[in-house]
Amino acid sequence: MMNVCVLVLGLALVLTLCVARSPYQAVLQHSRIRGRQQGPNVCAMQQLKGTDKKYFTNCKQWYHRKICGKPTVITYECCPGYEKIPGEKGCPAALPLVNIYNTLGVVGASTTQMYSERAKLREEIEGPGSFTFFAPSNEAWAALPTEILDALVSNVNIELLNALHYHMVNRRLTSEELRHGSSFASMYQDFHVHIHHYSNGIVTVNCARLIKPDQHATNGIVHVVDRVITAVSNNVNTILDIDDDLETLRTAMTAAGLTGMLEEEGQYTVFAPTNEAFEKIPQETLNRILGDPVALRDLLNYHILKNMQCAESIVSGTPMETLQGTVLEVGCDGDEMTLNGKAIITKKDQLGTNGVVHYINELLIPDSAKVLLELAESSSVDTAAKLFVEAGLTPHLTGSEALTMLAPLDDAFKGSLTMTPDMRKLMINHIIKEQLSSKSLYHGQELETLGGLKLRVFVYRNNLCIENACIAAHDKTGRYATMFTVDKVLTPPMGTVMDVLKADDRFSLLVGAIQTAGMTELLNQQGALTFFAPTNDAFNTISPSELNRLMRNPQELSGVLRYHLGEGMLVSGGVSSHTRIKPLQGEKLELGVRNSTVYVNKIPVADADLMATNGVVHAINNVIKPLPPKVDREQADGPAVPLRSAAASRADSKSFRNDDLFQKVVRSRSSRTMNKSQ
Repeated sequence: MMNVCVLVLGLALVLTLCVARSPYQAVLQHSRIRGRQQGPNVCAMQQLKGTDKKYFTNCKQWYHRKICGKPTVITYECCPGYEKIPGEKGCPAALPLVNIYNTLGVVGASTTQMYSERAKLREEIEGPGSFTFFAPSNEAWAALPTEILDALVSNVNIELLNALHYHMVNRRLTSEELRHGSSFASMYQDFHVHIHHYSNGIVTVNCARLIKPDQHATNGIVHVVDRVITAVSNNVNTILDIDDDLETLRTAMTAAGLTGMLEEEGQYTVFAPTNEAFEKIPQETLNRILGDPVALRDLLNYHILKNMQCAESIVSGTPMETLQGTVLEVGCDGDEMTLNGKAIITKKDQLGTNGVVHYINELLIPDSAKVLLELAESSSVDTAAKLFVEAGLTPHLTGSEALTMLAPLDDAFKGSLTMTPDMRKLMINHIIKEQLSSKSLYHGQELETLGGLKLRVFVYRNNLCIENACIAAHDKTGRYATMFTVDKVLTPPMGTVMDVLKADDRFSLLVGAIQTAGMTELLNQQGALTFFAPTNDAFNTISPSELNRLMRNPQELSGVLRYHLGEGMLVSGGVSSHTRIKPLQGEKLELGVRNSTVYVNKIPVADADLMATNGVVHAINNVIKPLPPKVDREQADGPAVPLRSAAASRADSKSFRNDDLFQKVVRSRSSRTMNKSQ
């Protein structure tokens, strides 16, 4: 039954939203549907806890129950144009149509009604005509600074009347006609009021939110707004030009040649850094940017949005494109407007004829204006940044060289971080000699480091890796160089697979087995192999007699070892659920990852990514055995392998008999167990 109700509600939402004529109408209709169970013409509203602020709700807000990160409660009230009747459910009665003056008294704008009478405006808004009145709510008048209110009411015939006339348009305008970016001549000297109708259903006039739109009257329409609005006469550039607190910004805008743009027609949002914001930046960094026309222009354009955003239009964090080309997350936290999650906006909604200015006390520096060291210091790679500096690489990281830094995440570093010659060499090899984009990397590509080492690129279905280190975040592209955040510290190859094994005491028995099987040349020659290398502990799981027998049979030993050798290079970062790799002998090896551990045929890899010039070694503490046949052959990390004929399966079973070894091992162990029991 519940599913049917949800389906019916969903269909009702779709049908009503399809006929909605504007974003505001869409959220209004959604609120109607959510309030339907309370009776006819009831709208569900979201009210911020502890405040009187209410919003018509959309689906996302309804389920999240939050606005600007703060919890809301659902309240129900009559939809615009309706009223309750005592004893009846919902709001069945249409409000009686009266003139604008009387309408003000019943829609929460009685203070505007009172001031209209004192300013001798009553006769006009009671009489014939067709007006739109953006009427400040009672709370809006109460929030007006005392000195401004006193100035208005001390001269009711001029100042107060002019202020009220600025809230009026000499024609009827419904919310549907209040289109985004439109403006209309007010009844005060034809100064325009500026309308913005946002996709989330919020409508503003001069950045004041319409909280009760479309209150119809016999001689026009009333839209109740949440603040008293003032006339706008300056463009955005003039706003910046007349405020001493923006002097540094003004100088920078002039140097970048952007003042003319902000004088032109448009719908700009400028996040204007104050003098204090510029003073917080290290002088060396600020001088570098101010002296670099490209970086300066990027910096300033990063503070300008392509579209106008009043503070009241923001109800949650939203990425918005800047003139610089990247995005800022514009959000809110209660009454605070935020940028990239920070409450750094000190003054909101300074409205101009071609946009709006919000003052900020922190300079926003885009990646495109940063040098490598600044990119690292502003990311989650503090340890790497510190080590690069300690390694004496600061000139490379702060200069104009075209480079790419491979910066491991902080938790990638293990053990001692003391700066030794080897550590310095390692950090040098984390910097590549050219500026790259991860999108341009390809499988098999070689990249040369500042230390002269060649690093290989591996492209997998789920990852992009440079040697053992896989890219863990989006590129950070700076002024001259790029930073790749990687998940591991590089372990550059220092020899062939055979060299790696010989240099590690854990593989002494394996090295002997390889030599006995005549495979030394294979592991020294050029190629690309993945070796799941059994450690001494793995060999110790085989009985001494069986191991001796195997070591006396080079051909059988070679088959076992070749089953541990995969074709191609597969580092741990390239393994995902149900990854498969073809061994040099036998059927596939099945790989997976659980709790950051790689498994091969259900055997955990004890130590991954020992890099070699001709392959990669993964240490395992057990000998790999073939898995039993699976009913479900579908693999998650690639195309499904088709089911094969019985004849083909029999042919494969003849071609590979190395699992006989494991059967013998099992039989041998079983025999010993039985003898002990007897």
